Amino acid sequence: MTEHPAASATLSLEEERDFDRFVAARGGRLWRAAWLLTGDRHKAEDLVQTALAKSFSRYVALGDDESFEAYVRTVIYRTYVSWWRRRWNGEVPTETPVEPGGGLRQADGAERVDLVRALAELPKMQRAVLVLRFFEDRSVAETAALLGIAEGTVKTHTSRGCATLRGSTHLTEKAHHD
Repeated sequence: MTEHPAASATLSLEEERDFDRFVAARGGRLWRAAWLLTGDRHKAEDLVQTALAKSFSRYVALGDDESFEAYVRTVIYRTYVSWWRRRWNGEVPTETPVEPGGGLRQADGAERVDLVRALAELPKMQRAVLVLRFFEDRSVAETAALLGIAEGTVKTHTSRGCATLRGSTHLTEKAHHD
């Protein structure tokens, strides 16, 4: 069993096992979202671990895995925003990692790597908006609420980010025409 960082939260042994099962079942999806945001495997792991540590005490109170996953995702996005607002950069990656197992919806390995490289070149806010809007399938209002910005700002970042991606040299001709 994992040792949980939230010392103030006291869960029964069964609740801790349920939490461990939650992390095993949904951790990959959480990591993929974090990876798309950060563009770095290690930062994504740090982001998910930080979000899970911050969220641990709310696991039982939220009542079900769907609600808890939504809560953790909110913590992931808010933590990501706070990290880049503080100019936290950590290590500088030397290459773009290939996502282990699974993947982005309907994209083959080469297209995933191209997309991640293209996303990595976007400003952080545009990247966050595009990940929320298109990978997480969030509405403009949900995206604005999660990032703490106005809906008009979400629309602006969506438009500019998509325009930048359309012109990206990392995306293949096939990706431009699909």
